[in-house]
Amino acid sequence: MNEVYLQKMNQKETNETLVSLRTYALHNNVPIITYEGIQFLNQIIQLRDVKRVLEIGTAIGYSAINMVMNTTTDVVTIERDEAMYQQAKENIVKAGLTSRITQIHADALQVDESTLGMFDLIFIDAAKAQSIKFFEKYEVCLNKRGVIVTDNLLFHGLVYKEVRDRNLKQLVRKINTFNEYVVNREQYHTFIYNIGDGMSVSIRKV
Repeated sequence: MNEVYLQKMNQKETNETLVSLRTYALHNNVPIITYEGIQFLNQIIQLRDVKRVLEIGTAIGYSAINMVMNTTTDVVTIERDEAMYQQAKENIVKAGLTSRITQIHADALQVDESTLGMFDLIFIDAAKAQSIKFFEKYEVCLNKRGVIVTDNLLFHGLVYKEVRDRNLKQLVRKINTFNEYVVNREQYHTFIYNIGDGMSVSIRKV
């Protein structure tokens, strides 16, 4: 736990609810989007006048709460872990945002995407090894000119040749595979940014 990092982040994050959530996440090793990452995501939402977001991976609800607090969007968010789902539910209720954040407790790969409606932005922040499956499953829910944002693509700056641990190497290889996959999708204009832990922005072509 890096107290210096936490102090710096909390100086940037001025909202009491968001400071509390980020502090909890860092003290309890809950992976959440970086401060720079959520700022970038909120900018996309505002610039593209996003009204409805689908989030894959709720965790404790930090990113969903942050998006709703700082933009005019509503969020539907999917989480498979029971403890995380319940923790997020408590946090969303405490923040008074139940009317704008809809939770789904399920494995995102098992959800019937046809029941969810359409979205202006899809935010993939779940199991890194499943990013291609998430992308392909939920792109049918994306509106024209919609955007798919995927987080955790640089894995703290690691590249395949620098990793010796076998399991970690397999994960980094899958991340690299996704990066290659997404930039080669002809239906999208895709850009990968060195923001936070790496984020891709895929804008659907008309």
